[in-house]
Amino acid sequence: MADPNQLFDDTSAHAGSPAVGYRGQETPGMGFQAQALLTEPMSNFAVAYGSSLASQGKELVDKNLDRFIPISKLKYYFAVDTVYVGKKLGLLVFPYMHQNWEVRYQQDTPVAPRFDINAPDLYIPAMAFITYILVAGLALGTQNRFSPEILGIQASSALVWLIIEVLVTLLSLYLVTVNTDLTTIDLIAFSGYKYVGMIVGVVSGLLFGRTGYYLVLLWCCIAIVVFMIRSLRLKILSEAAAQGVLVRGAKNQLRMYLTMAIATAQPVFMYWLTYHLVR
Repeated sequence: MADPNQLFDDTSAHAGSPAVGYRGQETPGMGFQAQALLTEPMSNFAVAYGSSLASQGKELVDKNLDRFIPISKLKYYFAVDTVYVGKKLGLLVFPYMHQNWEVRYQQDTPVAPRFDINAPDLYIPAMAFITYILVAGLALGTQNRFSPEILGIQASSALVWLIIEVLVTLLSLYLVTVNTDLTTIDLIAFSGYKYVGMIVGVVSGLLFGRTGYYLVLLWCCIAIVVFMIRSLRLKILSEAAAQGVLVRGAKNQLRMYLTMAIATAQPVFMYWLTYHLVR
């Protein structure tokens, strides 16, 4: 009850409670703003630091990857176009009329494959390898022998034999001490061209039976031998021997035998990897 002698009402009790409530509501907002001011620079620093680590890691990976897998050189082997692919496939199947087998150079650098049909590429071997696996699956399917395990074995065996062939060739070149500009990627490209003839042989076997398979495969085997000899003789044999001039000497004879061995090994692999696909 109010005191009759009091001139003014005591409003401190009523005014105090809203003030407290107001301050109680204001404190969380101020704390959130302060926390945001502290966390925003930290988050920006974390993003910048993470981006820096990512860029450094990318540079490190690119440097080490280029040491083992020359990415810049791989781009050269895939610089092809439709015209080059068509002409190269024709050359692999019918190489007998082709005259000039030298690879063209521009400032000591071989021109891109799309400008020179004699330049090795990786596009045709890679696509031929994949197509060979697909055709093998088709052949196995027509014989009710298809299974993912068998197709996997077929693909892995073809890849393993390709790696073995390239490694044996590199070892042979080292033992014979051949001074050549052939690289490992060149050997993979030349060794992968045989898959084109293998595809043609298997498809012919599916269409015309074993007789068609043997006839077409024989043609493709002869064609790949001629192609390999004419392509590799300029890189393995000495300059005079590559031009057909008789050069005596044990080293030149070894180089000639090595060229013939690489060429004649292609039909062996072609038959070994396809004969069981046609029945």
